[in-house]
Amino acid sequence: MGGVTESWAAPRAYAPVNRTVELPGSKSLTNRWLVLAALADSPSRIAAPLRARDTLLMADALRALGTRIRDDGQSGGPPGSEGVAAGGWVVTPGELRGAPVQAGLAGTVMRFVPPVSALAQGDSTFDGDEYARTRPMGALLDGLRQAGVTVKDDDRGTMPFTVVGRGAVPGGLVEIDASASSQFVSALLLAGARFDKGIEVRHQGKAVPSLPHIEMTLEVIRTAGVEVETGHERWVVHPGPIRGVEVTVEPDLSNAGPFLAAALVTGGSVTVPRWPSRTTQAGDALRDLLTRMGATVVLDERGLTVTGSGRIAPLVADLHDVGELTPVLAALAALADGESQISGIAHLRGHETDRIKALATELNGLGGDVIETDDGLQIRPSTLHGGTFHAYADHRMATAGAVLGLATDGVDVDDIGCTTKTLPDFPGLWTHLLGA
Repeated sequence: MGGVTESWAAPRAYAPVNRTVELPGSKSLTNRWLVLAALADSPSRIAAPLRARDTLLMADALRALGTRIRDDGQSGGPPGSEGVAAGGWVVTPGELRGAPVQAGLAGTVMRFVPPVSALAQGDSTFDGDEYARTRPMGALLDGLRQAGVTVKDDDRGTMPFTVVGRGAVPGGLVEIDASASSQFVSALLLAGARFDKGIEVRHQGKAVPSLPHIEMTLEVIRTAGVEVETGHERWVVHPGPIRGVEVTVEPDLSNAGPFLAAALVTGGSVTVPRWPSRTTQAGDALRDLLTRMGATVVLDERGLTVTGSGRIAPLVADLHDVGELTPVLAALAALADGESQISGIAHLRGHETDRIKALATELNGLGGDVIETDDGLQIRPSTLHGGTFHAYADHRMATAGAVLGLATDGVDVDDIGCTTKTLPDFPGLWTHLLGA
């Protein structure tokens, strides 16, 4: 967050939390729709988009490349729903031009925008926050080069780098190792219909993590009228027009994690309205995972309601496909009454921070009993105490600290401001949750 941090005393809950919490739109869906709308053949309207740091950075990046993105003038929302119903965006494609792009710490910006910039006339330079310069980019840059794009990165495989835009991309077959991030695949697929020969992405390496995110990408591409094919570790987007769309963004189900976790920690009940009955969002796995940790979970016309019993059961789970849920689940596991085993998340070492190491370090710093493994965490029951929970500029680490604070006096999150990456006002929503 630009090097400025804001310490925050995580509030303790002394009674069961019983609340309905409206959440803003999905970051993953908002940014995918923005990219497709920028490449479409006619204007699009995106209703209920997330307006947080990652999506504002995406909008700014696409504007810099020549896309017009304006507010539709609608506003307003229920109490405690900051950012939920702040109107829509009307996206009008324009002639793409090279430009400097600031990605912040947004993986979707640093990975989804380079293929778009390759279709522009002129060079585009990409850079971001300090942590962003350590995030892996090599597989995407290699894929772009195979597709006929010139990229200048001094063989670092990280930001900063420059994409040389020539107004067109040959495309065709690319073979990459996407075991570090599914975003490498999604990035190429999102722009692929505009490549001369489309794009065929074949994965070579260990299993691709977070496959639901690739399914999400394919679904939004199909909705925009583009023909796609899938096979085993193979995805094809055929060349052709991308049509403008009118869509409403679902609430961010992964961001629901800490709020739903509060029901388990306090023995209360939390409802998230507008939870879709069918979705490609990884956060939908919370329904099963929280049930396994002792919650009663009901999806009905009100939304998703999670009710705690006052007991948190340990979790043994492979989170390979839903790794983004790890921090909040690890926080719950640290409060559980048995040993938890979380595995399949080696790829989290290349996220906003090394989340495996960070979680082990911070939980142990509060009195936890956590062992870091190659691909996960072993978390044993312990009595936690207060202290500083470091977020490492990682929004999901910060919200995990908030969950721990519900049951532990004196927990201070050192950088609550980093939550603006995907939530415009997490402290306000958390205060609303606790009824303060």
